[in-house]
Amino acid sequence: MDFQEKTGLPHTQDVPAFLEGLRRLKEESGLTLRQLEQRAAAKGELLPRSTLSSMLSGRRLPRPELLATFIRACGHEERVDAWLAARDTLAAGVRSEEDSAETAPAPAGPDPAAGPGPVPAAPVPSTDTDTEGRGTHTSRSRPYRRLLRPRLLVPLAVVALVGATAGVLGTRSEDPGPGPATAADAARESSGQTTTRTAREKGEIPRGAIRLHPLSADRLCLTDGHVRDGRYHSQVAVQRPCDEAPPQKTELRREPGSDGYRIQWHHPEFGTGCLKVLDSGPGKGLLEPWDACDRAELFQVVPAPGRGVVTLRTEGGRCVGMAEPVSAERTEAVAQRCTTGRHQLFRVEPAD
Repeated sequence: MDFQEKTGLPHTQDVPAFLEGLRRLKEESGLTLRQLEQRAAAKGELLPRSTLSSMLSGRRLPRPELLATFIRACGHEERVDAWLAARDTLAAGVRSEEDSAETAPAPAGPDPAAGPGPVPAAPVPSTDTDTEGRGTHTSRSRPYRRLLRPRLLVPLAVVALVGATAGVLGTRSEDPGPGPATAADAARESSGQTTTRTAREKGEIPRGAIRLHPLSADRLCLTDGHVRDGRYHSQVAVQRPCDEAPPQKTELRREPGSDGYRIQWHHPEFGTGCLKVLDSGPGKGLLEPWDACDRAELFQVVPAPGRGVVTLRTEGGRCVGMAEPVSAERTEAVAQRCTTGRHQLFRVEPAD
């Protein structure tokens, strides 16, 4: 079996097939993520394991430079141009589909003079879905929402019903909102442990794009950046002047059926990612954006004294805080033992 047959490169007719080819290429190399990272580093290139893992488990095309580094690390430098060409072709197709969806005319209505015609059958949902059952065409046309949740496929026969309830469904799609109070909620509130549901109800968590200001450096915002000492090469959460944050946008997204929130980043070039606390390696304790939001950190947003002030507690019971020096630009956010320090308090406000 030659290289092309192994990778499926000639048969990459869509994005899922292309990504499957990358996974097959990694398997055929027989290398672990760590070994691929080390091979790239030996050539003076960066291929962090966490970034590579997100690429192989993701559902969108990787950036060209990441793809080229991965192909070379797998030992197929002579095939880099072919893979890049295939990626560019698919990327152009995605853009074409988006343009077509925006400019397609509405279907013409029936001719009254022709009399009643046959009743059209309800459409069959497309089989072009990813492994979680989400339609890839819908995901590509709305790239910033592809990881949030599955969407319903509604037959044409109930279009009228959809129109009547579109406002309600649209609101729930953006944010499920607080659920009904439970006995557990009441017990936590009576003991002083305010729930995240209560935090949103009290207004500490604005909807939509927000800014997170560390109280230890209130003129700065939590956004993307790199580790100052160079020990970790992927983007992580750091504090920078707020006017440097765009075009990246931040949201706190309530996880359906949970009191937890995802810290979600939106970037026009890199797409959507959710912050994950790294638990090992040179980046241990740092917060890194992952494409796979369902595998990212689920934070508890706990109100603190002061309007819009909260603490961000991790799944491991730690708190997000700023490293030393806490007031300096580009200082990293890290998971720390919880204290009452201002470096672990964040003021949440709507973005301008």
